[in-house]
Amino acid sequence: MRDYFVTLLVFGSLPFILARPYIGVLVWSWLSYMNPHRLTWGFAYDMPFAKVVAITLFISLLFAKDVRKPPMYPLTWVWLGFVIWMCLTTATAIYPDFASVYLTRVLKIQIIIFLTLMIMHSRERIQMMLWVIYLSIGFFGIKGGVFTIANGGSFRVWGPELSFIEDNNHLAIALLMVLPIGYYLFRQESRRWIRAALVVSMGLIAISVVGSYSRGALLAIVAVSAFLWWKSSNRLVLGLAVLPLLPVLFLAMPAGWHDRMGTITEYQQDSSATGRLNAWEYAINVANDRIMGAGFDSWSAATFARWAPDPSDVHAAHSIYFSVLADHGWIGLALFLSILIGAWRLASRISRITDLLPEHRWMADLSRMLQVSLVAYGVGGAFLSMSYFDLPWHIISFLILMRAILEKQGVLLHQKTSFVQEMAKQRAGV
Repeated sequence: MRDYFVTLLVFGSLPFILARPYIGVLVWSWLSYMNPHRLTWGFAYDMPFAKVVAITLFISLLFAKDVRKPPMYPLTWVWLGFVIWMCLTTATAIYPDFASVYLTRVLKIQIIIFLTLMIMHSRERIQMMLWVIYLSIGFFGIKGGVFTIANGGSFRVWGPELSFIEDNNHLAIALLMVLPIGYYLFRQESRRWIRAALVVSMGLIAISVVGSYSRGALLAIVAVSAFLWWKSSNRLVLGLAVLPLLPVLFLAMPAGWHDRMGTITEYQQDSSATGRLNAWEYAINVANDRIMGAGFDSWSAATFARWAPDPSDVHAAHSIYFSVLADHGWIGLALFLSILIGAWRLASRISRITDLLPEHRWMADLSRMLQVSLVAYGVGGAFLSMSYFDLPWHIISFLILMRAILEKQGVLLHQKTSFVQEMAKQRAGV
């Protein structure tokens, strides 16, 4: 039954995608984040739904009238430069066949997200995309939260099979990244029943993150909680309502959970932690030896024998930073960090300007919450291989789109605060 339901939804959406390309971006994002076909057991499990939707989307672009050029700001150019650099490092990769397969997967994601810049150029469409992302990833958090409560936290929460968030650690970080998006949607929503549903869903997602048994997520929880409180306009309410629940939740977890979290400070005795350190030093040695890095999928016994301190301990990077470093060298890491830092600064500038413009106050709320998501990614990703996961790139695209919307309406981010305040008074008729 599930197979038929998912197939009907996907193929039923194709006529709408042909008429409105932005629906194609939404459906593709739903398939990419939620992987609904992985929840089936029959013929739909391996169906290339994303490919079908992508082909339909590209056909619709041939006839669409509301497709624009992607906003080309410095951040966009650095982003594009990183994509080109990944193509070049694939050409010089140690295992070019494996690297090409991985590059194809990465480019599919990047192309669709660049289409987001060309199609989702209004508040309404950005809002729709945020709902798709929150519900698609949040589904596993809601389900995982119920599962954790039902079994008393005795078992780990996992994501959809054969996806970026299949691993319990990856799922936990993805859930932490969508929590601020849920809070933003809550603040924008006026219907009580939807606000109530969002509150319940966010609570279950938080429980699911803890139930994932992810040590990296535990560190990210602390960082996200602190930064979410700092960025919230209702710090007192948020602090009194949410922060006291965290120690209660931790204390409710079983002894096995506390034992695992306790190993954070005992990394010398933890094989997983020592394996990470070995892989990180491997990444540094590769980047020092090869200006373009080793390319995608270089983590093997042969390469570790050449560059790792302990050749017998072959591990993936388990870090967005060291993964990029090994894959694309120091130049690749510099581009990657420049994108993240540029996105952070862009979010800060947007929130500073739009705080003064009532009609754009939604941008101030969203840019702050996207910063919280970047905190979750930056802290949690330091211990996980999620460099090419869709969500951080979608977050960057939303920030670029907000800047484009502002500039289309004559608001420039480099304008002085006094000028923007005067503009706001004129628009209000003061």
